[in-house]
This record gives sequence, structure tokens and C-alpha cells, in this order.
Amino acid sequence: MDHHDHMGHGGMDMPSSGPKCNMNMLFTWDTTNLCIIFPQWHIHSTFSLLMSLVGVIVLTAGYEFVREMSRRYEASTAEYANKLPSDDDDLREPSSLLRAGKNVGEAEKKQKMVKAAFYAVQVFYSFFIMLLFMTYNGWIMLSVAVGAFVGYLAFGNSSSTKSVACH
Repeated sequence: MDHHDHMGHGGMDMPSSGPKCNMNMLFTWDTTNLCIIFPQWHIHSTFSLLMSLVGVIVLTAGYEFVREMSRRYEASTAEYANKLPSDDDDLREPSSLLRAGKNVGEAEKKQKMVKAAFYAVQVFYSFFIMLLFMTYNGWIMLSVAVGAFVGYLAFGNSSSTKSVACH
């Protein structure tokens, strides 16, 4: 029994529009038809591979920059909170009690929104880096590690023991 023309769908092969992306699910060093995350990010030559590796390094180093900016923002908000008048100070000046509380509440909401935005960017960024790593290509994996190294040297002003995870 011939199943080639099963249910009238025979001959419906799509025309080839050039090289296809090669998706490996096993570790490899091969860069033939390697696509990095998007089909438009297709490695066609040694030059495009080298530029992509540099791009991955810059992207990964950028993640460390975002983390550092988040840490600095949190430190500055903590410093700002320490400079606010204490509850005892407010009790001595009843006329400023309501105004100070309102301003503090608005500032805390704004700080929380900015912290949430930093957090969302970090989560998105970390999952993007995970997708880079999941090409299972050794060159891309090494570039991620080099980018993390460069980023930490350039921007890491805190402990290197902080959790490094997709989320």
C-alpha cells in the first residue's frame, strides 16, 4: 500500500529557500548551518561565526552590567531610606506627619516598580543566555563563559558566589 499520496497531500513539498538551520540536541563543535536563537542569526562563514562569538560575549557581559546596575539601585534606595526621618522625628512635628508619610509611600512605590523592572530584565536576559547555551555548540558555550568572565571583571563589584541561574 502506497502512503506517499495519502489523503491527497502528495507533492506538497515546500520549495527550498537555501540552507536550513541545523538544530543539535547533542554537544557539538560543528558550525555548519548553525543558527543562534533566530533563523536570521545564521552562521554562514568564519567571519559571521567570529562576529557572533563576539556578540555572545558582549551580550553575556551585558547581563553582568544589568545585575550591577540593579545592585547599585538597591544600595542607593537603602541609603535613601536610612536618611528619611524616623517615626520619632515625625511625632515631634505633627504638621509634617501626613506629608512625609505620603511622600515616603510614593517613593517606596516608585522604588518597587524600578526594582521590579530590573528583576524582569534580569529574568528575560538570563533566559536569553540559557537559549544561547542550549545551541549545544561548544563555541557558543565558551563565548557565554568568556562573556560572564569579562562582565564580572568589568562590572562585578560584589561577591561572585551570588546564584547564577536561569531565574
